[in-house]
Amino acid sequence: MYPIAEPMMAENLIEEHSGLVNRIAYHLAARLPASVVVDDLIQVGMIGLLDASQHYDASQGAAFTTYATIRIRGAMLDELRRNDWAPKSVHKKHRDLMKVVSLIETKTGREAKPKDIAEEMGIPLDEYFELIQETNSCRILSFIDLGTDDDNLHDNSNISPINPVEGVQKQQFREQLVTAINILPKREKLIVSLYYDEELNLREIGEVLDISESRVSQLLGQGHLRMRKFISEKFPQIIEQDLD
Repeated sequence: MYPIAEPMMAENLIEEHSGLVNRIAYHLAARLPASVVVDDLIQVGMIGLLDASQHYDASQGAAFTTYATIRIRGAMLDELRRNDWAPKSVHKKHRDLMKVVSLIETKTGREAKPKDIAEEMGIPLDEYFELIQETNSCRILSFIDLGTDDDNLHDNSNISPINPVEGVQKQQFREQLVTAINILPKREKLIVSLYYDEELNLREIGEVLDISESRVSQLLGQGHLRMRKFISEKFPQIIEQDLD
């Protein structure tokens, strides 16, 4: 257990880093449905910040901002998991989309294009893009969807040691996730990188690439779909658990 910080030190840390809670909350909200209230995320995030301020130990080597970010995001992620905001119908649509993509790519031996998917589903292209944006609000991948890793949500002191098999599985998952990102079409890969690595929002990415915000959302959704399909083939138990 990390030593409890002095009350005054904890109070100063909270005051200095309250803006971090807002930044993380709005960044997460940008990828969530409108039904998720930013103020609720901020409230939960402040609890995470308070917890971080009370348990931070500089001797462990991590900067407080790094440690607090993990705890804040972890608190928000836990709250979102407790209150799953994506209805089952959306999860089912996302699963159906993955099946169609798999069918097309098995038949053609190439990546499924939006036009191919729309035709296979018997819907107009505009409706396909609407479906992509709707299912884009699903939990994408439990390790990256909200910008954090499950292993980092709590103090190491509160986590049971990972057994060797679990450690190997998690490492294999991360390796396959990297592969899934690397095989994305060039523009989708760039957008995924800007969104998750650079933490740009959809509007900012649109400005960088000189495309509309809605187009960014479409491409990000397609990237998510391809990544999820790839990972589901390697780790079906993780995806099924996330969808159900």
